[in-house]
Amino acid sequence: MLNRVAVLSDIHGVLPALEAVLAEPDVSTADYFVLTGDITAGPQPTQVLDLLTSLGDRVIWISGNADRELLEYRWGQRDTTPDPIAPWAAEQLREDHLDLLSSLPRSLSLSVKGLGKVLFCHATPRDDEEVVLVDSRLDRWKEVFSGLDTDIRTVVCGHTHMPFVRLAHGRLVINPGSIGMPYGRTGAHWALLGPGVELRTTHFDLEAAATQLSQDSSYPDITEWANYFLHARATDADALAAFAPRDGRNHSP
Repeated sequence: MLNRVAVLSDIHGVLPALEAVLAEPDVSTADYFVLTGDITAGPQPTQVLDLLTSLGDRVIWISGNADRELLEYRWGQRDTTPDPIAPWAAEQLREDHLDLLSSLPRSLSLSVKGLGKVLFCHATPRDDEEVVLVDSRLDRWKEVFSGLDTDIRTVVCGHTHMPFVRLAHGRLVINPGSIGMPYGRTGAHWALLGPGVELRTTHFDLEAAATQLSQDSSYPDITEWANYFLHARATDADALAAFAPRDGRNHSP
């Protein structure tokens, strides 16, 4: 039974945001920190992976859809990716990075004090790019939870880059938000579990981070990328409007 677990999701290859969160006392003293996917698809993929692997066994890794897409691109299984930066990021990865990403599970469970058995995944327990939102209908949550063991009473997911905590059919659902590509509010968003749930935001110098990205990344459109994502130009309303049709709400009775 773990006392404290920090959840870092959707880092998207943004080193200064990751470094700021790792410097948080509650992260540095946590028993473990769990990465709930989409770790590398961004402007500093190798730097982020090298930092995380240097931290050893305290890091628990889960694959996200963007990590899978990078692998598929490098392996010649797809010609394009939904994210424009992903093909560039895929080409930066070394063979050891590819080996690591290909070995990651889609989900796993841990026992956390106060929360019991917690399932960690990227999007939903059954799929790495399925969409559920804070306002998804209960029938949708019942659908994506089908097949879960009854002793799993807490589910942690990422993917949509917007933090929330809600109950759905008696299960507590937690989305920590995004470290590197936040929607709605600036800062690096993460969660601390045990014995309760705390949604946290780590603020850092956005202009200094943009300068670091521009100096360290060879991505051709890095200035525009940094300006848009570090400053959270996509609002929560924008993100919800884009994601909402994908949670099946338009097909409900």
